[in-house]
Amino acid sequence: MAKLLGIDVGTSGCKVLLIDEEGRILKSASAEYPLSTPKPGWSEQDPEDWWSGVVRCLQEIGESSPDAIGLTGQMHGAVFQDEKDQIVRPAILWNDQRTIEECAEIDRTVGAARVRATTCNPPLTGFQAPKLLWLRNHELSNYQRVRSVLLPKDYIRLRLTGQKFTEVSDASGTGLFDVPARAWATDMMHALEIDPGLFPPVAESYVPTAETLEIAGLKPGIPVVGGGGDQAAAAVGTGAVTPGIVSVSLGTSGVVFTAIDGPEYDRSGAAHTFCHANGGWHAMGVMLSCAGALRWYRDTIQPGTAYDAISAEAATAPAGCEGLTFLPYLSGERTPHNDPVARGAWAGLSLAHTRAHMARSVFEGATFGLKEGFEALQKLGARADELRVNGGGSKSALWLQMLADVFEVPCTTLEVDEGPAFGAALLAGVGAGVWPDVASAAAAAVRRKGRIEPTSTQYGAAYARYRSLYAATRAWNETNAT
Repeated sequence: MAKLLGIDVGTSGCKVLLIDEEGRILKSASAEYPLSTPKPGWSEQDPEDWWSGVVRCLQEIGESSPDAIGLTGQMHGAVFQDEKDQIVRPAILWNDQRTIEECAEIDRTVGAARVRATTCNPPLTGFQAPKLLWLRNHELSNYQRVRSVLLPKDYIRLRLTGQKFTEVSDASGTGLFDVPARAWATDMMHALEIDPGLFPPVAESYVPTAETLEIAGLKPGIPVVGGGGDQAAAAVGTGAVTPGIVSVSLGTSGVVFTAIDGPEYDRSGAAHTFCHANGGWHAMGVMLSCAGALRWYRDTIQPGTAYDAISAEAATAPAGCEGLTFLPYLSGERTPHNDPVARGAWAGLSLAHTRAHMARSVFEGATFGLKEGFEALQKLGARADELRVNGGGSKSALWLQMLADVFEVPCTTLEVDEGPAFGAALLAGVGAGVWPDVASAAAAAVRRKGRIEPTSTQYGAAYARYRSLYAATRAWNETNAT
């Protein structure tokens, strides 16, 4: 019986998962590490913290010779390394918003239409490309030291194997990748005067890229497959590898994700089209504060309170919160607004509202944001026959029912809800020959647990109110955001 290892380098911590070829969890381990916000809108981490966390998890798992390893992790982050592969500065993360001017610079230099036709996306503040330009514009001495740029999971690959590689799903989120051609966009790099040699070779997500050194308790020679960006890997782990199955991630950020038949993209930039880990493509909508908004609410309004208690209290308030609306734009927003200066708000607050209303409004605001994201995917031809939910928020019965009601689609939970690490382990199995392809891996290992049917249609007015409020607050945000 094969043993497969999945490693997920998340934002708040890492997870390592050991599974067998039937998708059963044999062992798991996790480790937390800090997040730095040295200025408003900035978000950074020390890559050495990722590696230390992974090593602790591998030692806890104690499996020295798995059949293969798959890697996944937070997308878009930029790890800058010098000629000796030493870290030049802290990594700039996916939710960092400092690169507004650099995004405009990319459109001016390359041409907006050409950028979108090549990358299938507008330049976004979270992507690697504007981060590299920001480094050149603001930290020239650091920029001049850079000899390679890696994504977070690929830094772990380097530490495990001594080799630099990436794969198509994560590379799609750099802003320098030709998504239809599944190759680096070297013409764009030349236009921006960026050396293509800074970026590693790219492979498909299920293809072995390198073999382990004798390190972190692992024996040498274990194949490490390409892996996937966290959302693509999570979708493999939920079985969202064919159209109609929509993966919904209720993590720090919120994601609606579906496989699509080709590299169709949203000309307005409201949705993202990337290469999928299954060898095809996917479309997704991303909101920057989903369960992260709930965490902010807990830490700010109800510190020390368990999430289950907050969910139970929220359930005592009625759907629509009697006119109270929460906008979850605590870190700006991606889909559908692509607005780094968007800010959160409560609107409609009155003396009649209680803490229960406030708590429920946070759940509703995040759910409405996901609904807006899916409506952007529908413009690309996406459909939703079933929602498959993963992430920490999937433990809330209130939230699951709310999703089913707002989307008007059945909501499914899964036997294994281990997020991207599970999908990475399945990709490792494909690379090791356990399954012939990604669809077969998902069919064999992803099993449904529960199904929540829509029961309420009471959210129409509340959703319309939510959608109207972004425009109402936009001018204020432009004037007052810092």
